[in-house]
Amino acid sequence: MNLEEAKKALDKVIDKARVHLYKPIQIAEILYRDRVEQDIKLLDITTYRNQSKKWRDIICIQFLGRTSTSSARYQDDIFNENAIPPTTLEVLGKENRNTNGGVEAYIYRKFLQRFSQMSTGLDYCITHNKSDFELNEFLALFWREPGLRRSIDKIYEIIVYALFSALVEALEVSIEISMNFEKIDILREFEDFAKSVIQLTPEQTTVKLKARINRVGVTNAADRGLDMWANFGLAIQIKHLSLTEERAENIVSSVSADRIVIVCKAAEQKIIVSLLNQMGWKSKIQSIVTEVDLLNWYEKALRGKFSNSLGDTVLQKLADEIQLEFPTTDKREFLQFIEKRGYTTLVNNVWM
Repeated sequence: MNLEEAKKALDKVIDKARVHLYKPIQIAEILYRDRVEQDIKLLDITTYRNQSKKWRDIICIQFLGRTSTSSARYQDDIFNENAIPPTTLEVLGKENRNTNGGVEAYIYRKFLQRFSQMSTGLDYCITHNKSDFELNEFLALFWREPGLRRSIDKIYEIIVYALFSALVEALEVSIEISMNFEKIDILREFEDFAKSVIQLTPEQTTVKLKARINRVGVTNAADRGLDMWANFGLAIQIKHLSLTEERAENIVSSVSADRIVIVCKAAEQKIIVSLLNQMGWKSKIQSIVTEVDLLNWYEKALRGKFSNSLGDTVLQKLADEIQLEFPTTDKREFLQFIEKRGYTTLVNNVWM
């Protein structure tokens, strides 16, 4: 493999990476270790496969406040033949040593560029209010930037969460947990269980709770499991991509809830219904919400009859979740980091 091919392989990994760039950072830290510490052999994957995750995590904690939550197998995919195998790393390592860290600097410039793009989305939320926020414009920010398109599924998830949770709170929805009083003897037998798990006791056999919608959490695995759940028995799955039979199966088979809401593009609705009917799973789907519905509901929440009680809450939740999902890197701290590494003095056309 020559240098041009190795660079194309690296660019492919960077382009495919989500905004956090965990895998490219791992490559950068392997190359840094090879150049500075010189205690690994790039052709011998055993000298860095596991250790490099720790080197990557140090950087990620410093600038992202988090580390990858993907499976070990998924993380190790970076060393597959179609990504950056040891033979490719060897070529990149040689170039990196010859340029005194040029490849490392290239990766970290891409990292800073990606986060600068993401800050545009957050800035839009902060600089717009309920009178001029347009959901279509906001989504277009992420569709236009190739580096952000990989994270569009999380953006859709955040959009849905902000609206749904705000509406549930505004409606002051509550749920009641109760039991069959004829089963009081079982409750007494398992009183410690009932109190700890379902908050019922022989003296208090009903409990009233505020209804809530929750995001499952920050995750990197795409098209797997549920995205949101409600404490009133609802599971929500967000699909912005074309739904194949395999993806449809993942929606239902990976979620044990009896009621599932799917959020998708309008063009996908008929395909989704058809697939679910073929598989005999339509009974588990409570409803299908389309992007058209979201646009309509956002318009009413921000500028409709009840915008005074809903608009600011929706936008605040939107901004909060973006910051949680995509923490903004402190640019000054990051510039100090690349200056300390010596990246700012590098000039090389191949790695600019």
